[in-house]
Amino acid sequence: MHPILVTVINFLMSLSILIVLHELGHFIPARLFKTRVEKFYLFFDIKFSLFKKKIGETVYGIGWLPLGGYVKIAGMIDESMDKEQMAKPPQPWEFRSKPAWQRLIIMLGGVIVNVIVGFVIYICLMYANGKILEPASGATYGFGYPKVLEEVGFQQGDLPILVDNQELERAPSLYHNIMFRDVETVTVLRDGKEQVISIPEDTGSKMFQAGVRPILLPRRTFVVDTVADNTAAAKMGMKSGAVIKSIAGYPINYDSDYEYALLNKTKVNEEFEVVWEIDGETKSGTTSFGTVTETNFWGVESEVPAPKVLGIRKGFPDTDIFDSRVQELSFGEAVSEGISKGWWTMRDYVSQFKYIFTSKGASQLGGFGTIAKMYPDTFNWTQFWGTTALISFILAIMNILPIPALDGGHVAFLLYEIVTGRKPGDKFLERAQIIGILLLLGLLLYANGNDVVRAITG
Repeated sequence: MHPILVTVINFLMSLSILIVLHELGHFIPARLFKTRVEKFYLFFDIKFSLFKKKIGETVYGIGWLPLGGYVKIAGMIDESMDKEQMAKPPQPWEFRSKPAWQRLIIMLGGVIVNVIVGFVIYICLMYANGKILEPASGATYGFGYPKVLEEVGFQQGDLPILVDNQELERAPSLYHNIMFRDVETVTVLRDGKEQVISIPEDTGSKMFQAGVRPILLPRRTFVVDTVADNTAAAKMGMKSGAVIKSIAGYPINYDSDYEYALLNKTKVNEEFEVVWEIDGETKSGTTSFGTVTETNFWGVESEVPAPKVLGIRKGFPDTDIFDSRVQELSFGEAVSEGISKGWWTMRDYVSQFKYIFTSKGASQLGGFGTIAKMYPDTFNWTQFWGTTALISFILAIMNILPIPALDGGHVAFLLYEIVTGRKPGDKFLERAQIIGILLLLGLLLYANGNDVVRAITG
């Protein structure tokens, strides 16, 4: 089966599970409070349904548009905008006739279920697979760091062992911690001695703006495996098997040195020298990076630096450069670790919002294509369920945002009613619902537009 098809299947399976469970979170308390549920749908049924069947008072069905799902609760102003029903006198079995606290529970039900599902999946994965430990001591050549971290005190090869005096069980998570958590100090091993590095408050933001991926990778030795035609490396005469020794005067010993030199030691439209060895001979050549014309989502053209690449594929002769192990957990330990992982997953995701309202953050928003790429292109159930748990938490957080048309918007209005004793008017709620739908459609178009642009530009 083609990998793309497998990814799509995984995505739709996961989405279907989470949508059904989310809507059950609304459906069950609604029925417990004797509120009529007119429809329960997986996916949207605009104009027609793929399947539907009425059981009791509820029509259960599957729509054709896989952008979500819904339950239509009688007497509620929602995306159905059923003004005819709302114009009639309230009935005792309608949502609007129920006490505010019952309506609040009904609206919170979907989010609560998503959170519970995420925790349960993580607990099960921890119990089944154990906890992965990746201590910095397992890195043969240490770790490489970007310039933004050199500026705060890191040196190439440092081994991070403590974050805020707590053991760093997974060294690759260091960048993630700095970018999304309030890290104040990092303790590293340098030449066998401990060094404490203070982390300025804006370090995470600088890393994000510099395009640093939130994962720390161990350094690896490398050779040139292949050279692509008509690239800078090919024009200089570099061949397969070459060992790059320096770029722009910066010594190259590891792959992180190679990336560092290209990013920080070369300037646009300025020539630099590359030195390499092959078959016992030292050779060199010069090249430069220019600019390219880029068209953004709105069709505006601008000159930007060309990608800083030489056009080589790296080969790695050393394979065992980072040791990791799996710690088996008892069920009690799995519960503790699963809850901890779920808590930090939600907290870190919320922390990412501070980057969204930047030019770089907005450009990185993605739609359904971006979400689908998070799923494996093989039937790997550990990855499938891990991604499903993550998406479940994301759905919970996004749905609780106080935006009309989302659960959080309804919750905000209900909390206002409970605190003030005054219920917002139906006309106000209808207008708020329309505004919320328009906002969500705009965000949906922008995010999926980013996916299209990335697919076209590569």
